[in-house]
Parts: sequence; structure tokens; C-alpha cells
Amino acid sequence: MIPQEPVRAERHIPDPWLPVFRLVGWLDRENGRGQQEISLRLLKLVEEAGEVAQAYIGTVGQNPRKGVTHTTTDVADELCDVIITAMVALTSIADGNPDDILAAKLAKVEQRAAANEGGAR
Repeated sequence: MIPQEPVRAERHIPDPWLPVFRLVGWLDRENGRGQQEISLRLLKLVEEAGEVAQAYIGTVGQNPRKGVTHTTTDVADELCDVIITAMVALTSIADGNPDDILAAKLAKVEQRAAANEGGAR
């Protein structure tokens, strides 16, 4: 069953969009927001996802020459980079409020999950 309340409901969950807007503003001032810059922001997301994979591979020691090179903390850190980079990219291309766009998408995903609850796995 999908929980209706956040697991950590007793904690204040800060709004992550304010620092994202500041990051986008900084990037816009430094690099503009032309087609090439948008492309590079999207490509940065792929780069960060690759770093997640690299870190996870390092946690299981898949490469016998290197052994275990990363921790789950490293993987979590890289996942945060992916989330931040995706939020920056979304803010950079969004027509409208990226928070509303993400909230609408999350609601759709939650509805699909709830509809499939107890279904075939």
C-alpha cells in the first residue's frame, strides 16, 4: 500500500525549489539560456546518472581489479546530484512553474501505482 503521509511526517521537509531557482539564475547569468546551454544542461543529467552507476558498481566491487571503491553514501550523494540536475533542467525548460509540473507528474505516477496495487508483479 502506498503511504498517504510522508514516512518522516514529524520532520519539516524544506522546499528544494528556492536553491534550484538560485542555481538556474546563476547558470543563466554565466552561460545564458540558449539552445546549446539547454542541451548541455540535459546532457549533464546523463553524466550524473552515469556517476550513480559508477558509484553503485563500486559498492559491489564488480571490477575485480579495483574491488570495492564506493559506499552507499557515495551512491546517495550521486543520486542527489541527479535530482538537483534534473530539477535545474526542468526549471530551465519549463513553461510554467516546475513545482506544479513535478507535482502533477508525481500525482499521475501515484495514481498508476495505486491502480496497480495488488496486481500482477
